[in-house]
Amino acid sequence: MIYSTEGRGRLYGSVLETIGNTPAIRLNRIAPEGVEIYAKFEAFNPAGSVKDRLALNIIEAAEREGRLQPGQTVIEATSGNTGIGLAMVCAAKGYPLVITMHDGFSVERRQLMRFFGAKVVLTRKEDKAVGMVAKARELADENGWFLAHQFETKDNADIHETTTAREILADFDGKALDHVVLGYGTGGTATGLGRVLKQARKDIKITLSEPENAALVSSGTTQQRNEEGEPSVSHPAFAPHPVQGWTPDFIPLVMQEALDGGYFDGLLPVTGAESIAMARRLAAEEGILTGISGGASVAAAVKLAETAAAGTVILTMLPDTGERYLSTPLFEGIDADMDEEELSLSQSTPGFKY
Repeated sequence: MIYSTEGRGRLYGSVLETIGNTPAIRLNRIAPEGVEIYAKFEAFNPAGSVKDRLALNIIEAAEREGRLQPGQTVIEATSGNTGIGLAMVCAAKGYPLVITMHDGFSVERRQLMRFFGAKVVLTRKEDKAVGMVAKARELADENGWFLAHQFETKDNADIHETTTAREILADFDGKALDHVVLGYGTGGTATGLGRVLKQARKDIKITLSEPENAALVSSGTTQQRNEEGEPSVSHPAFAPHPVQGWTPDFIPLVMQEALDGGYFDGLLPVTGAESIAMARRLAAEEGILTGISGGASVAAAVKLAETAAAGTVILTMLPDTGERYLSTPLFEGIDADMDEEELSLSQSTPGFKY
């Protein structure tokens, strides 16, 4: 391997300038023979996830358009990654931030947002994502705060159209890219990529993946919304699943554009167990530390690759880092203390015994 010592070739005026231009990394041990799988690793963003992109664009678009005033409090409902991204952006720009999040998501997410200076208001996991969205709306209306509206705003998919999709085209310039496999949370990545890739590469196929027990899109049932485009009820096909960040209990308005526009060529479900197992394999076999949603994305890509023609090139997304899943089933069985084998190794030499 040739190591580069050129740096990034520039100095940065703030952490916000480092968002984007994440690498697409080839999987060398997990991909089936004869098929190439690449993963665009969004943990390289400064706050560790793909949601850094939309967090920055939501705030800066609102600033440009006068929807967000200097010093105004920002509020948003989130499963975690958008909240962490917004906490970073608001810290850098000087906006107070309040997050609503139900208490079923990992505690590390709350701690990270609070570490950035945000306030986190918890709702009950029994009220699901619809409950935390409704709470954010209540607080915004009562206090005159700026509601980020990640699930409804055009600023979400727009940033993926103008950055993420363009980066992919640049990375694969002069190279085949046959298939893209995506999950969805807000739907911003899926919609933004669909807008661009379907136009730029006419033969490309895009497959959407969902948790097998929460296959909202696959059900064919329409999402009920209020006049703001927010979900008015939980989707009837939803069931709790461990893929945090994927598939809330409603189909977001941002995602609806991709469905209505026919950006997808197929649907491929994955199970929670498959997602966790693949995230562990990515760490152990590829040296890539991603979360359960990243494992889900690669599990779906591998399923697709197993029946693909030789020479097929597939791209998928790794939305975040695995470090924000320490309290989840992803790290179940990974102990802090030495196991018997490690203790035996410690005792196998005479010095510095534990």
